[in-house]
Amino acid sequence: SPGFEQELEQFYNDWKHEPLVVNKWFAMQAMMEDAGSLERVEGLMRHPAFTLSNPNRMRSLIGVFCTANMQGFHRDDGAGYAFLGDIVVDLDRRNPMVASRLLSMLGRWRRYDEGRQSLMKAQLERVLALDGLSADSYEIASKSLDG
Repeated sequence: SPGFEQELEQFYNDWKHEPLVVNKWFAMQAMMEDAGSLERVEGLMRHPAFTLSNPNRMRSLIGVFCTANMQGFHRDDGAGYAFLGDIVVDLDRRNPMVASRLLSMLGRWRRYDEGRQSLMKAQLERVLALDGLSADSYEIASKSLDG
C-alpha cells in the first residue's frame, strides 16, 4: 500500500546513516512474501544504498530473499532461481567466495518437487558451464550436482 511504502521510505531516511539498520531494512523487505517479492528485491537492487560490492549489504537483500522468502525464491516458474543464477554469474569473477556461498542455496535441490529440482539443477549447470568459473563456485556446483 502507498502508506506502507511511505513508512518504509521514512524509516530509511531516518536511519540511512546507520549501516546495520539499513541492512535490516533491506532484509525485512526481502522477507516479505507476496506475489511481487522478487520484483521488489530487483527494485531494491537499484536503490542508492545497495551495492553488490558490500557483502553484508548483498547478503541482507539477496541472501535473505533466497533463504527466508520461500514463496518468492521457489516460484513455480523458476524466476527466483534464475535471479540467483544471474547474481552468481555476475559476482563470480569479482567475489568468488560470496558467489559460491550464494550458489550453495541451490545445492539442496533434491529436497523439492520434480519441477523445482529441474529448474534449480539448470542454474547449477549454467554456472558450471561458465568460462573462467572460480574454483569456489566450481566446487559448489559440481558437488551439488554429483550429490
